[in-house]
Amino acid sequence: MVFTSYFFVFYFLPAVLAVYYALPRSTAWRNAWLLAASTLFYGWWNPWFVGLMLGVSAVNYACGRAMAAAGASGRRRRAAVVTAVAVSLGLLVLFKYAGFLQVNANRLLALAGVPGVRVWEIVLPVGISFYTFQALSYAVDVYRRDAPPARTFADFACYIALFPQMIAGPIVRYGDVAQQLRVREHLPERFATGVALFILGFAKKVLLANPLGPVADAAFGAQALGAQAAWLGLAAYALQIYFDFSGYSDMAVGLGRMFGFEFMRNFDAPYRAESITDFWRRWHISLSTFLRDYLYVPLGGNRRGTGRTYANLAIVMLLGGLWHGANWTFVVWGAYHGALLIAERWAGRKPFYQRLPHAARVGLTGVLVLFSWVWFRAETLPDALAYFSALFGAGCADGSTALLLAQMAAPGKLLALAVAGLLVFAPRQSHAWASELTWPKVAVLAPAFAWSLAALFTQTLNPFLYFQF
Repeated sequence: MVFTSYFFVFYFLPAVLAVYYALPRSTAWRNAWLLAASTLFYGWWNPWFVGLMLGVSAVNYACGRAMAAAGASGRRRRAAVVTAVAVSLGLLVLFKYAGFLQVNANRLLALAGVPGVRVWEIVLPVGISFYTFQALSYAVDVYRRDAPPARTFADFACYIALFPQMIAGPIVRYGDVAQQLRVREHLPERFATGVALFILGFAKKVLLANPLGPVADAAFGAQALGAQAAWLGLAAYALQIYFDFSGYSDMAVGLGRMFGFEFMRNFDAPYRAESITDFWRRWHISLSTFLRDYLYVPLGGNRRGTGRTYANLAIVMLLGGLWHGANWTFVVWGAYHGALLIAERWAGRKPFYQRLPHAARVGLTGVLVLFSWVWFRAETLPDALAYFSALFGAGCADGSTALLLAQMAAPGKLLALAVAGLLVFAPRQSHAWASELTWPKVAVLAPAFAWSLAALFTQTLNPFLYFQF
């Protein structure tokens, strides 16, 4: 089930809200209902996924209780947190990286003239990258005594499975919502801003990200590509992935507010960044702060000398890239960003072009980010290199190139590209715009939602990009 579907908008969400607010004002009852609804939402793809998610929840809940038990020794606490981390990461490696590791092992064996091993075909459960990280945050925070243990398994499972953010984030740390699981306010103003954010995110996805998707797919799937089409396709992908993912995040935060939760903002105008360091303060904020607090800082951060700081940045970004997918393109994408972050740290946390005017710094940062999206979108490393060749006019253009460019540059697609390009630089982004509702804003939201719903009739199924991660 996806947010941008008629079933979700007209049936699932209204029914869940109606029952939720009809229940007694006890968080125990309401959490139990949210857990049931979230289980149905998640099991819509594959009921088997629910068992895995609940199993991860059960192990981490039990380990949290063991760490919080009265008189628990240091050894017992360490054993419990190691068990929780090992189970969560072990399942993530099994389902997401086993095939990747086997394929690469076979390549090494082939070089040595040794027969390879059979590659497992394992279905990747939707959202596993996100809920395993949330489970990890719980175990580590309880171990550090930064968060209290969950009162009941139902409360903890509700935190892991909560349908607004479970599939594609934002990554919600247990410590940030522990109190909200116990007591939360349901204010009309918060509900209204939640509806507004949901509509804005819905429109981002349906009216901007979805029309830009075919443009990017045409460019990255072309056998022959000229420079103009390559740049157009790359710009379309950069805007598609932003409006797709930030749209989902807006909807998730908005849905959370409808149920009394407050989740962190996941994007802050990232394409207005004036350095790569600034970009990572603005892009996928829940992931970047998670990697900082649970990986970079424990590795030593910047407290153990310059060389160690550079190594820590490289490790974090390599693992951050690999987190997105089991492919060497993601490893290179992470290494690319790591190298840029190291270069900026060497220059004093500023880009090498720091003396340029602000607009030029934003422009150059944008170009560096654009180049990174080639590695992120390409299926293989040779595909990425071929795309770079096309960007700089060395592609294998032929007679079909002009036709491809004409298809990509259709008026409707160019209009979506232009509107999206303007909106990324808007002075007020969705969270600030929706923070306070007025009647003129309602007059904008109502037709935008109606237009988005109407647009769904003309679109084929286009799931959120981050579902694959």
